[in-house]
Amino acid sequence: MPDSSFLETRLDRDAVPLAVGDLIALIVLLTIGALNHSTVEFLSANPLYLLEVYAPFLIGWVLVAPLVGAYSAGAVETAKSSVPLVIRSWIPAAIVGLALREFVFRGSAALTFAAVMLVLGAVALGGWRALYFKLR
Repeated sequence: MPDSSFLETRLDRDAVPLAVGDLIALIVLLTIGALNHSTVEFLSANPLYLLEVYAPFLIGWVLVAPLVGAYSAGAVETAKSSVPLVIRSWIPAAIVGLALREFVFRGSAALTFAAVMLVLGAVALGGWRALYFKLR
């Protein structure tokens, strides 16, 4: 049996639809959050604002999710295996995103915001994946 790298065991080509859906779910969640705290007019006048909202969490997701196994072979088998993997991936990815938001990007990582992001991110990602497997 040939040796395979750590990342090769964590990335399955069949997980591409999951990866695209995960990114869309996170962008939708972050956009809704931004709209709850600002107006469409403000967001239209400040297009870089949304990028600063997205960036910390998408960077955290892209760095952490593959390492935890969000796109491994197990993630593409069933909702029963995929949903727990995406939630286990979201928790450390959100923590990375919160740290980036606090120390690199504009914004804070207040405890209330952190709790909301952890819970709603898990619901958005887990819900999307459950729907994916139900419709597949």
